[in-house]
Amino acid sequence: MTVIETLSPEEAFAALELSLPPAPAPLGVYKPYLIDGKYLFLSGHGPVQDDKSLIIGRVGEELDMEQAKLAARQVGLTMLSTIKTHVGSLNRVKRVMKVLGMVNCTSDFLRHPYVINGCSELFAQVWGTEHGIGVRSAVGMGTLPDNIPVEIEAMFELYE
Repeated sequence: MTVIETLSPEEAFAALELSLPPAPAPLGVYKPYLIDGKYLFLSGHGPVQDDKSLIIGRVGEELDMEQAKLAARQVGLTMLSTIKTHVGSLNRVKRVMKVLGMVNCTSDFLRHPYVINGCSELFAQVWGTEHGIGVRSAVGMGTLPDNIPVEIEAMFELYE
């Protein structure tokens, strides 16, 4: 077990010395999150930056694979912001259950899982490898809203 895995999720995040962007407000008819019993569902999130702007670009055209992986990490940070804003603390999350990552890419791009690792690696750093890695799908899309490179939705188990 690494040192970071002995920390609470809030302590682990603080140790990473990363900043959270503002939690996005819905731009359509949906909820950004929903709690049902002990489960937290997050709607699809995009890569919101600290100034509220979005990372834009199609993977394989405007963005390369490494830039896309960083965008997926930024989506993870945006999701953490939603959790802290609406649930109160990262410590309320017991485990990551499922992640669905969608990559806006050219038809010849085949490294969707590598891109979504940007988010999955962040979650593993925050909640540890035992609780921060859940089941996952990573798929390519022809387009995503506003030409964002990555959209991710997730489900978490909360402490009761």
